[in-house]
Amino acid sequence: MKKLKVLIFGLFTMLFLSFSQISAEAHSPDLHEGVSGQDVKELQVKLTKMGYFHTTATGYYGSITKNAVVQFQRDFNVSDTGFTGPLTRAKLAEVDMMAHVVYGEARGESYTGQIAVAAVILNRIESSLFPNSTYNVVFQRNAFTAVNDGQYNLLPNAAAYQAVKAAVKGSDPSLGATYYYNPSGVTDTWIFSRTPITKIGKHVFAK
Repeated sequence: MKKLKVLIFGLFTMLFLSFSQISAEAHSPDLHEGVSGQDVKELQVKLTKMGYFHTTATGYYGSITKNAVVQFQRDFNVSDTGFTGPLTRAKLAEVDMMAHVVYGEARGESYTGQIAVAAVILNRIESSLFPNSTYNVVFQRNAFTAVNDGQYNLLPNAAAYQAVKAAVKGSDPSLGATYYYNPSGVTDTWIFSRTPITKIGKHVFAK
């Protein structure tokens, strides 16, 4: 009972922190050419991980940062203004959540396997059988092992961010899957009732 209480407390803490992070992103100051500071530097680091920013993160929002933001906005279906306002920050928060899942669930898998995990999240958002937002899909009860066991809190690497980017741009090695699992680590045999589609590394992808 004590272990269960600790687990539940940990899960609620994780959800609260994730919600707080998203809320903080939404209320962060707008960023644009000419401004500087830690917020700009953090933006540049994320853009670097996604392959948009190719120089040292200085914390100054110049033309290089603006062009990187424009590329991000085009790939993630946000108006390509080069201005980092509420819509762009919200999309960055969604990318962060997905990258945390990818890294927590599949960092030992091939890059293709990581893209497939990201694609499953997107497939769930599009499916009427699942919630229709990134946050609600990621934090749906027992949806992802990494959320339950805390691996979601690990810092994603560049590969995780770029896997999300590839999936958002249309790559889906899962072939439309809305589930995946490692057969050797299954604790709930219900998952075997899903129809397998493909196998990538240790993960079976299914519908």
